This record gives sequence, C-alpha cells and structure tokens, in this order.
Amino acid sequence: MSEAVPDTAAVQSAAPVSRADGLASAVEAQLGARVNRVGSTTGEVTFEVKPADLLEVARTLRDAQGFKFETCIDVCGVDYLAHGADEWKTQSATASGFSRGVARFVAGGAAADAAPARRFAAVYHLLSVSLNQRLRLRAFCEDAEQPVLDSVTPVWASANWFEREAFDLFGILFKGHPDLRRILTDYGFIGHPFRKDFPLIGNVEVRYDPEKGRVIYQPVSIDARTLVPRVIRQDNRYAPEMKDPRQNG
Repeated sequence: MSEAVPDTAAVQSAAPVSRADGLASAVEAQLGARVNRVGSTTGEVTFEVKPADLLEVARTLRDAQGFKFETCIDVCGVDYLAHGADEWKTQSATASGFSRGVARFVAGGAAADAAPARRFAAVYHLLSVSLNQRLRLRAFCEDAEQPVLDSVTPVWASANWFEREAFDLFGILFKGHPDLRRILTDYGFIGHPFRKDFPLIGNVEVRYDPEKGRVIYQPVSIDARTLVPRVIRQDNRYAPEMKDPRQNG
C-alpha cells in the first residue's frame, strides 16, 4: 500500500505564524485603513498612521483587549531631509577631506532648498507589559515648514517629556501638550539642533560676562574645520598589476 504524499501547499499554509506577524494582522484587522504597515530591518512591528487618526489609533492600541499597550516608552523625532541621499563627497576627499556640515545635498547632487513634504515625523515606541509585546507607530507631519502633531499625553502621560524633547531638538509642535517648552537647550536657544540643516558649529554661544554680571549671547567663535579625517583613495596594494592572477573577478 503506497504512502500518501502530503500536500505541500497545505503544509505551508499550516506553518505557524510568528508572534510579530500575528500582532500585525490583529492591528490591521482592528484598525483597517487607518494604519499602514511599513517594513523594518530589525523585524519590529511598525505602522504608519495619518496625523488625523493618531489619537484614535493610540487609544485603541492602549485599550483594546488584544493590544493593551499601556506604556509609551519613547517618542522620538526624525528629520527625513535628503533621506537616502549620499552626503559624503568621497571621490574628491583625498586632498582636502570633507565635512557633512558644509552643504546640504539631495539625490543627484542638487541643493536641498525645498523641504520635502514628508520631512518630519514622530515615532512612538509602545510596550504592553501585561501581554509582553511591543509596537512602533510613526506619524508624519503634513507641513514641513510648521510641523504639527496632536499630543498623545492624554493617552500616555509618559509622553510629556518625550514630546518636549522632540519639540526642542526638531521643532515639532505637539498640539494639546500641557507644557510645551524646551527641555535640553538653553531658554534663549535659537533653532533646533537635530535638524539636518542646522549648522554643526551652531549659531551662537553663551558665556558669563563679569562686567555685565550676567550670561550673554554672542556669535559663535569656533572655526569651521574638517570633521572627518583625510581619506587616501590610491593604494598600491590594490593596483591591477599587483593583483594575484589566481584570483578571479
């Protein structure tokens, strides 16, 4: 009597679903078109949400029985200016070195004069202590000139200082935040230092003036310098005539 051959398609369909994929499927089933799953090189469950849906999605992720993300462990700002473009001029760096703070570039080498529509985003890292699972939520600001998102402090009180940090360093405004002010830089600091177009040497510096008896602001006195060591591109060890003929390619 011959032994039955198992159906390959049936075996594959019966393969166990990973916990991350199971969570992602549950989120998509619950929230539908309000969320869009995006890829992650580290395997984290990551969803993108529109600013208008941010608070509703946040409440669902906190309260729904299968999610229970009762803790927001971090909110971080991101500046996607010239994202994916190569800023480093390595081919002409042999003689003079190079520094990413000199100019701004986008794909093709053009100057990034116009900010992209999807420039600033806030990323929310959520943790469910009761269900031992994690999820990442990302929301892009609709306006790069005045980036605004709703504050999630009514949902997670722990986001208070995190949103202040994103405001301070990236200039993202969080509507409805109870006390949106700088948290890391000085009270009179100008600009947002984590933006990609912020000069690496800064704009102003502070010092104590003994004659005036107070701290004063003045133009930065640090000289611009190359921040990356000289790169030597020519090396005789890699010259064609020095290559081992036994090696292919």
